[in-house]
Amino acid sequence: MANSARGGTPTGTGGLNPGDDAKPGTPGSGENTCPACGGSGRVENAPCQECGGTGVVTEGIGGG
Repeated sequence: MANSARGGTPTGTGGLNPGDDAKPGTPGSGENTCPACGGSGRVENAPCQECGGTGVVTEGIGGG
């Protein structure tokens, strides 16, 4: 799951970080490197606001 990959805790409501498209484990979703911090979990020496400091976001996958 995205938020446990690095021991991070979701900062958003409902277990979601602002950069997440879906809750971790949702069918049709998967982890991806956070585009805001490049996977480091930090932006300008502070925890990344998009991924909550985990370095990963949960995004929808699949075709349409």
